[in-house]
Amino acid sequence: MQFGVFTVGDMTPDPTTGTTPSYADKVAAEVAIAKQAEQVGLDVFAVGEHHNPPFAISSPTTLLAHIAAQTERLVLSTSTTLITTNDPVRLAEEYALLQHLSGGRVDLMMGRGNTGPVYPWFGQDIRNGVALAVENYALLRRLWREDVVDWQGRFRTPLQGFTSVPRPLDDIPPFVWHGSIRTPEIAEQAAYYGDGFFHNHIFWNIEHTARMVGLYRRRFEHYGHGRADQAIVGLGGQVFIRPNSQDAVAEFRPYFDVAPVYGHGPSLEEFTRETPLTVGSPQQVIERTLTFADAVGDYQRQLFLIDHAGLPLDTVLEQMEILGTQVVPVLRREFEARRPAHVPSDPPTHASLLQAGDEHANAHVGPRSRSAEARP
Repeated sequence: MQFGVFTVGDMTPDPTTGTTPSYADKVAAEVAIAKQAEQVGLDVFAVGEHHNPPFAISSPTTLLAHIAAQTERLVLSTSTTLITTNDPVRLAEEYALLQHLSGGRVDLMMGRGNTGPVYPWFGQDIRNGVALAVENYALLRRLWREDVVDWQGRFRTPLQGFTSVPRPLDDIPPFVWHGSIRTPEIAEQAAYYGDGFFHNHIFWNIEHTARMVGLYRRRFEHYGHGRADQAIVGLGGQVFIRPNSQDAVAEFRPYFDVAPVYGHGPSLEEFTRETPLTVGSPQQVIERTLTFADAVGDYQRQLFLIDHAGLPLDTVLEQMEILGTQVVPVLRREFEARRPAHVPSDPPTHASLLQAGDEHANAHVGPRSRSAEARP
């Protein structure tokens, strides 16, 4: 099972000091967090994409390429690539290039984001959000899997005899997750293609998450990709950890109470009860995280949000040290002990797809599959 951290790159003021990081500080912090993730034994670093304050990261591929040059084994991912407002041609080119720069250590999570104004900023209409996600991804898949593409759709100019460059590393496209919190059509899309489904899971109760994952699993099996329990699932979650729970709650409360995504609503106690947010000791984080699989089944990737709400970089790095040395090793053992032999322990990687060969990597799409992908 893969464990890692994800970040949205927010520049929230620290409520205990009043200090707001600069863009330079925040970008440097993201690099430090990624390097720390590898050092403490985590598997994945994922970064979001935003085009508005108070967020710093508008170009995930630029940041991840820089991190790739300073790491050796870390899987570099996104926590969300905006499939709705990015041009599929640019996505095909940029992530294929990142594949080459990182030696294949890249996958990405497609999503629609949660910032409505981004649509007109990039010449789109939010009312077309799902249709854009479906059409743009269908084109992206073809650009990665066909050397020459003729294409015509609803939302961009046609392509005639177009070749996306560079071609994917070893002719194997990056593995794709489809991220959604509440949209069944996105779970359906992930299942249709046999891709991964990632439920962010940070603001919703476990019952909602289980329903979304259950839909994806059933449809994954319906489309013939394997048994429902073999579908590739990832979950998010937030933690704040100290050796004892009282210290964790006391330290995190000021950040929770004023953070834009948390504050001025439910209390910390209510939020931790109703969502996956876990503020407490390493053992409490372990016990709470293990319950996720009871609800959604055995899954392949767990990402924790720990860089948020104005927490200073030193505190975030301390959190990662605890996560990597005291929490994740136990979770690895416990999750794998319960996993049936026929259920994948990890999501596909470039190395595993290369070893499996073209049939499983789906490096080139035949005529039958091409016609199927034309009906989103």
